[in-house]
Amino acid sequence: MLRILGVLCVSSLLSLLLLGLRMAVAENTWFSFLIWNLFLAWLPLLFALGLQLNAKKQKWLSWQNIVLSIFWLSFLPNSFYLMSDLMHIHSSPESFVLYDAAMILSFVCNGMILGYISTYIVHVQLLKRLSKLQTAGILSLVFLACGFAIYLGRYLRWNTWDILFNPAGLLFDLSERFLNPLAHAQTYWVTFVYALLIGTTYAVIYELIKALSAAKKD
Repeated sequence: MLRILGVLCVSSLLSLLLLGLRMAVAENTWFSFLIWNLFLAWLPLLFALGLQLNAKKQKWLSWQNIVLSIFWLSFLPNSFYLMSDLMHIHSSPESFVLYDAAMILSFVCNGMILGYISTYIVHVQLLKRLSKLQTAGILSLVFLACGFAIYLGRYLRWNTWDILFNPAGLLFDLSERFLNPLAHAQTYWVTFVYALLIGTTYAVIYELIKALSAAKKD
């Protein structure tokens, strides 16, 4: 895990270097928001590692592990939210388009890898306590929640902090979309498309890990 964290740090620093070069050449800080988004993408991995370590000493239903689980789930969508930052390429000048595409993709890849590693850590912990079917059901709901959170962040501009600082406003927007689903079709297709993309990609990664583990044993 330490080697993985080291490689992830190097990869993240590369993304920041690409961004720094872009800002220096363009003489603007337009894409500086990627720094904050990448920072948020790291948090679920840190919470998942904390949960993994603490689960060895205490039951999952201990208050410490419950808090870590809530924090992990609350911040996990930030790892995948970086995918939606690809939309900013349309505002790039023609001379920067290819560079900006590579730069943003580096942030996207880092975010998704961070999210999938944290998900795998939690997945393993769940399998120690629940059946495969129950675990798959929980992860499906997690990916669905991530898809919905991406919609909330991109279109309604809500963020994780609003759960604490503006719960009434967040609850109003949530209830409006559940009570009037036909008036908010975009909510559902964005949620399901992103949930399907996140979930199927994780399924491929998980099966690859299983295959590599089996090959190593052979």
